[in-house]
Amino acid sequence: MRRDWDERARENPHYYVADCREDWSESDFFASGEQAIARYILNDMVNICQGRDPRDMRVLEIGCGAGRVTRALAGVFGEVHAVDVSGEMVALAKRALAGLPGVSVYLNNGKDLDVLGPLLFDFAFSCCVFHHIPSKAVIENYIREVGRRLRPGGLFKFEVQGHLGLKTSGGDTWLGAPMSDAEMLRIAERCGFEARHRVGAGEERFWLWFFRKP
Repeated sequence: MRRDWDERARENPHYYVADCREDWSESDFFASGEQAIARYILNDMVNICQGRDPRDMRVLEIGCGAGRVTRALAGVFGEVHAVDVSGEMVALAKRALAGLPGVSVYLNNGKDLDVLGPLLFDFAFSCCVFHHIPSKAVIENYIREVGRRLRPGGLFKFEVQGHLGLKTSGGDTWLGAPMSDAEMLRIAERCGFEARHRVGAGEERFWLWFFRKP
């Protein structure tokens, strides 16, 4: 995963982060991050904040890429910690986020969150990331790791590859590992989550709202 995403970052990082365009300008690229936050965060603040002031919340982002969504998250929440498996992407994100208060970016190992140490979080988010991971075991371990770091009742909102008819080869770090609704329910139970909402089962973008059980 690190090798593939480092190569993609060197080739065309903005395209591989948001593949709806190949010719992103920097301003348009980061504006698309604001649009993503409007769509997936700002219209869901009841589930995300649960009565808290977002400026008092510590947020985790998994798979920050070049910082497209990270920068938008930093405009909403008081503290944002973002991880990525690609050193090339992390370097781009750090440059894009330089000078923003309350933002930290980490290079992680692609399978767990040990790089974060003992930090705990109020909310976790991952967009356009898990549906590229080719290992179901790695996906589940990430979910378990998030659960260890979320406060009781906290939300992990993320998407996986849900297109079960997709023809993938082993180790495909672009198409990833398709996950069924039944599989995700079992993972939620094993990892200590309540899968309260699920949208898009059977589709490429299968969104899940996993709430950490007390």
